[in-house]
Amino acid sequence: MQVIYEDNHLIAVNKACGEIVQGDKTGDEPLIDKVKAYIKKKYNKPGDVYLGSPHRLDRPTSGIVLFARTSKALTRLNEMFQDKTAIKKTYWAVVDLLPEEMEGTLEHYLWKDEGKNKSFASVKKKKGAKLCSLSYVHKASLNRYHLLEVNLETGRHHQIRAQLLTIGCHIKGDLKYGAERSNPNGGIHLHARKLEFIHPVRKEPMTLIAKPPKGDPIWDELILIKDLKD
Repeated sequence: MQVIYEDNHLIAVNKACGEIVQGDKTGDEPLIDKVKAYIKKKYNKPGDVYLGSPHRLDRPTSGIVLFARTSKALTRLNEMFQDKTAIKKTYWAVVDLLPEEMEGTLEHYLWKDEGKNKSFASVKKKKGAKLCSLSYVHKASLNRYHLLEVNLETGRHHQIRAQLLTIGCHIKGDLKYGAERSNPNGGIHLHARKLEFIHPVRKEPMTLIAKPPKGDPIWDELILIKDLKD
């Protein structure tokens, strides 16, 4: 487990592909329990450790997960994650096709099929669907794959995966949304790269950045190209 940032009110970690943020029917150890154990050991805390989870990442997705270490921070973070202007969320997505436009904004109506645990996006309004929006920009390319930087304007279920599909872009390894094959680790090449927000207690500007998974040849090569371009 890689800790990105911690203070008395917050702790942020870089989630690996395949980890679950909170417990589910699989019975696998959730990330929140791992972070609690880390805090308990590091600070030699007796009894239970308080830790709140104001947001989640899908199991196959990697990147930043922010937890609250106090109830005051959790209450304020919950409000901030509900306000689409309070926290800027940036993702990196590796896709198999280059979009026709190198940058753009996508707006759709999104609805979830509970039985399939899958979301669908359409330009036409549908009963029960919610408006969603994101912007993207092309950052780097390999022979077969392309790196898009995505900024979320809303936070819907599987939003990035469903919206990129509407422009013919499949995230590497994402069989559910049209990729040709899965990744060996069962994850997908979607990474929560950056969170920008005002600290809920200290009121200071915060920028948290998570590195993509180490040892992945696609991520390693794309980042090298991007860094050279930058």
